[in-house]
Amino acid sequence: MFHSYPPRLVSMVASLVLANVAFVSVAWATEQAQQRRAGRDVRQETRQDARQTKQDCRAADQQSNPNCRQDKRQAKQQGRETARDIKY
Repeated sequence: MFHSYPPRLVSMVASLVLANVAFVSVAWATEQAQQRRAGRDVRQETRQDARQTKQDCRAADQQSNPNCRQDKRQAKQQGRETARDIKY
């Protein structure tokens, strides 16, 4: 036997389901955006730290310029890995 529901009830239930799906999507997108921002902030800080590391290395004349450059690259790579850990 077929039972029919009032159209108003059906539209209310459909509206609630759609609102719930939209809310979950927005919450997930907001969380993802926060993770991206945090990762971007880490990379920005890493760039500054890497520049300073290279400048300090060259100023102290501890190593040759290519070795100082390698230190900078390693520092930036560590920052990228940290940013990835935050995002994913």
